Amino acid sequence: MNKTVNVNFSNKKAKVIVIVLVIAAALLVVALNSFTVVEPGHTGVIVTLGKVSDTVLQEGFHFKVPFIQTCEKIDNRIVKLEVETEAFSKDLQSVMTTLAINYRIDKNMSYSIFKNTGSDYENILVTPAVNEVLKAITAKYTAEQSVTNRALISEGLVDGLNEKLNGYGLYVTDVNIINFDFSEAFITAIEEKQVAQQQLLKAETEKQTAITKAQAEGETIRIKAQADADTILIKAEAEADANKILSESLTDKVLEYTKLEKWDGILPKVMTGGDGASTLISIDPVTGEN
Repeated sequence: MNKTVNVNFSNKKAKVIVIVLVIAAALLVVALNSFTVVEPGHTGVIVTLGKVSDTVLQEGFHFKVPFIQTCEKIDNRIVKLEVETEAFSKDLQSVMTTLAINYRIDKNMSYSIFKNTGSDYENILVTPAVNEVLKAITAKYTAEQSVTNRALISEGLVDGLNEKLNGYGLYVTDVNIINFDFSEAFITAIEEKQVAQQQLLKAETEKQTAITKAQAEGETIRIKAQADADTILIKAEAEADANKILSESLTDKVLEYTKLEKWDGILPKVMTGGDGASTLISIDPVTGEN
């Protein structure tokens, strides 16, 4: 009898323990589903039986109704998206472009993004917008201009994407052009053009060098000729001045004195005679009389 009572008591005790454990487990499950934690850089969108709430949960700890409400986490940090797409330039060249787009979701618009597009907003909104805006901007430039105006194209992409996506709560912060890839024919044509320009530049440089050299040689000749002319003029002026001074200094007395200095002491003799006779005449070198 006692043994039967003990068995019954043990069975009841076991059932109670099981029930308590079940209730504890249920309470634990309910408790775990009664709150949510929103990580840094994220927001939470509450969905109540399929209905999206306009209230956005910010970072931190939040309560929710277990099993009835779920919290969808939205990443509001800057996200990088790489897109490779083909477009045509103004001169109808095929341009394969690789872009890196940095964008983020406005925290206050997280519910709208999730409500209208779900979690696949990148493929539904961002990528198609990138393709459309890139093709519109690429068509404004020739293929060669696309290479030299990368900064302008990047700025145009940022402005164009924000114009299309801001209404959805998506904001593009930066666009980097990783690569422009052109056809082989176009690359060959560009290389040939560069070679031709370099050859033309070389020819022009050689021409200018020759002109400069000729001008320098001509200037040297002109300077030498001018120097020779100046030398001749100075010499002529000096000789004229000397002759003038000499002419002014030749008085009669100076001339007589010069004659006397040059006389060797021998009296000059003159032979004259109209009838064939000879007459010797001595002339005084001082007086000039015979």
